[in-house]
Amino acid sequence: MYIIAIGWIYVVTLMAATEHSIAAALGTFMFYGALPCSVLMYILNTKRRREKKRQQNACRTLP
Repeated sequence: MYIIAIGWIYVVTLMAATEHSIAAALGTFMFYGALPCSVLMYILNTKRRREKKRQQNACRTLP
């Protein structure tokens, strides 16, 4: 999962490097790279977060 995110950020960084201005480069990086990648990683980690929360709750109920 992380290798795909790293590859996507790499490609978007190269896209941003070809922009004509700093503002366009930052916009490209944020809206094509960082924002979609962070949302995707959050969605893909939902199962892991839910399981971790379930385990923490199970440990609290033990005497």
